[in-house]
Amino acid sequence: MSSAEARTHDQPPQGHSSVGFYWMIAGILTIITGVEVAIFYIEAMAPVLVPVLLVLSTAKFALVIMFFMHLKSDSKVFSVLFLAGLSLAVFVVVMMVILYQFLPNVDLLGV
Repeated sequence: MSSAEARTHDQPPQGHSSVGFYWMIAGILTIITGVEVAIFYIEAMAPVLVPVLLVLSTAKFALVIMFFMHLKSDSKVFSVLFLAGLSLAVFVVVMMVILYQFLPNVDLLGV
């Protein structure tokens, strides 16, 4: 009998966490989402609303990619490929924001 056959359904595959651990991560994500919603309705948080929401969203993003996408326990090649695509997407979004921030002020056609 191989080790895969000897493993029961209750035991996670090697390198992966238990089902309870994933439920705990889901609970943390739910709590962070609740905090984000609550912060949105607190008027005193208005001056720092965007930075706080960005930090909380980044934390949720990191939890999802590390645990639910299994990048924490997979080969580093997958992490590099994911981060390369993410970096390209962030670059394109930043360039589009810069482009559309300054484009209305530039007369490209000379009219």
